[in-house]
Amino acid sequence: MDNPEMKVARFSSCRGVAFEINPTKTSPFAVTPQPEEESNGGWVWLPWAQRSSFKVFPMSSAIQRSLSRPSSHFCDLEVDEDNDDDRMISIVEDEERDIEKHMPVEAIKQDQPPKVARSNNSRLSVILLDQGLFTVYKRLFVVCLTLNVIAMVLAATGNFPYAKRKAALFSIGNILALTLCRSEALLRIVFWIAVKALGRPWVPLAIKTATTSFLQCLGGIHSGCGVSSIIWLVYALTLTVKDSENSSPEIIGVASTILSLLFLSSLAAFPLVRHLHHNVFERTHRFAGWTALILVWVFVILTICYEPIPKTYDLSISRLVKEEEFCFTLAITFFIILPWLTVRRVPVKVSAPSGHASIIKFEGGVQAGILGRISPSPFSEWHAFGIISDGQKEHMMLAGAVGDFTKSLVSDPPSHLWVRGVHFAGLPYLVNMYERVVLVATGSGICVFLSFLLQPCSADVCLVWVAKGVEQNFGKEIKEMASGFPKEKVIVHDTAISGRPNVAEMSVDAAKRWNAQVVIVTSNPEGSRDVVNKCKAAGIAAFGPIWDS
Repeated sequence: MDNPEMKVARFSSCRGVAFEINPTKTSPFAVTPQPEEESNGGWVWLPWAQRSSFKVFPMSSAIQRSLSRPSSHFCDLEVDEDNDDDRMISIVEDEERDIEKHMPVEAIKQDQPPKVARSNNSRLSVILLDQGLFTVYKRLFVVCLTLNVIAMVLAATGNFPYAKRKAALFSIGNILALTLCRSEALLRIVFWIAVKALGRPWVPLAIKTATTSFLQCLGGIHSGCGVSSIIWLVYALTLTVKDSENSSPEIIGVASTILSLLFLSSLAAFPLVRHLHHNVFERTHRFAGWTALILVWVFVILTICYEPIPKTYDLSISRLVKEEEFCFTLAITFFIILPWLTVRRVPVKVSAPSGHASIIKFEGGVQAGILGRISPSPFSEWHAFGIISDGQKEHMMLAGAVGDFTKSLVSDPPSHLWVRGVHFAGLPYLVNMYERVVLVATGSGICVFLSFLLQPCSADVCLVWVAKGVEQNFGKEIKEMASGFPKEKVIVHDTAISGRPNVAEMSVDAAKRWNAQVVIVTSNPEGSRDVVNKCKAAGIAAFGPIWDS
């Protein structure tokens, strides 16, 4: 009979990394030891999907090892429940019945080991809980919020009269702080200064890792200032309403509208909403923010220019520029507009080595560790990707076909895309701060690390890449970029050939062999958590992306 492609186990992929749906309770990457396959009459273990146990059968030419079809989502570890799986399983079950007819009864009656229970942890639980209740991100949030609450209590009790008189200024000041924490141009400078100042052999490792933690978790300050700005505006609005004789209905109305927009924007950024409805979060955050900025200008002008006795407005420039509120709002506007001044539409070359990923090429070299944003429509959505470049004539992005936009890159490749001219620095850029680093990537996460192999780097790096069907899914070009290096420097584990590994243990072993100062991992939330925790338990500093990186 013909040998149709069959699945012997269900797989789900995480950024292109295949995982069988039978992990241990301790780690989704752990592998249950299995007997080695023997040819010509040996025994083979077949972990049938949707069965309560494993069955052992003699090896037959009718059963061949085949590649499973990776799911269309490169991150989820969920079971793929489509009809193709059901058809593939029915084919395998038919083969099983044919084999059972010719098997000794004793073989069928052998003890069958129970199937390992699957972890029920959802990605959301990993994002919200498993990363810890006392992470640097949450500490920064608490510190920022606490300082603002203390200042407000002092103002309310009469011990901080300036804050009571300038409550609106403190709200605008918090908005400025949260804007600075998300200014990609400013952070590019901050990251560069950190690498130049601390990327020296004599700087203690503890200072480097503390700086890395802080810069990675600036989102904690961003969110803390966002909540604080709402609290200060509520306080300022309360004082204004109590002293309505010295204010105007227009000021109260504009302030109330700003408060509503800030509250809506913060609500959309709440982790549960952000995780389940990411597009809603992005668009609400963007358009509510822009509208609020316009109204802040109106509020500042009305507040500064209002004359309570004649109940009129003195709209003079000289009066405006002297006030802190005007200067703060001007700074907020500058940093918000700055990245939009660099937006342009550029030609691109898009190729799809498989239905699961696309390669987007742009002109111009880019420094290692830098990320970029692209968009099919700049006012609706932006997508961030790591950049692969040799630092010379061109750079590229590897996009896993996960959402609507990334899938469209495969099915309908565009000739042009919108880009932001200012590329931004993230966690990978801080590799340059260390001397010896192990980089761990799963699936399409490799793109953010390949540049460290293709161009000179101040750090001596070792790359561990775990992916399924490297050449089939990511193309010959990506495979060749990771080839040609000593095996101790670049470790490529193709799960379609070598099976599913324990990535956390691989990372620790590589770090010990490489004598690495730090491990940096790019994976899905659960995988990154396991690698980071395993490395820290072994006494090795490790960092991975967080939900609000």
